[in-house]
Amino acid sequence: MPSEETAPPVTAFMLVKTTPEWLALTPQERANAFATQVVPAIRAKTTGVRSRFYDTEFYSTRVTDVWVWEADDHHAYQLLIDALRETPFWDRYFEVVDLLVGTENGYARTYGFDPVATLAT
Repeated sequence: MPSEETAPPVTAFMLVKTTPEWLALTPQERANAFATQVVPAIRAKTTGVRSRFYDTEFYSTRVTDVWVWEADDHHAYQLLIDALRETPFWDRYFEVVDLLVGTENGYARTYGFDPVATLAT
């Protein structure tokens, strides 16, 4: 089995639903809230965290957005969650419906296999 020099990043798919309070804000107010309330809290508490955001309200009423967070390690992920819980985004602007957390190709590392993935053609 090949040895890993570094631990794989932790990826979290955070499934959230907007609240009426969030929807009452204008789009500019929403952008400002994220820039002034969430980003500074994350930067103050952790490093090595990246994010992407996906709108799903076009296809789902239970989950309106999926936030994909990638953290360098489990500790950075834990600090991220602690930081988010101290902002209005956690249970005030968004209801956290579910958290799906994993590491990419964990099975391949465990068994020493090459990852199975599709390639763009």
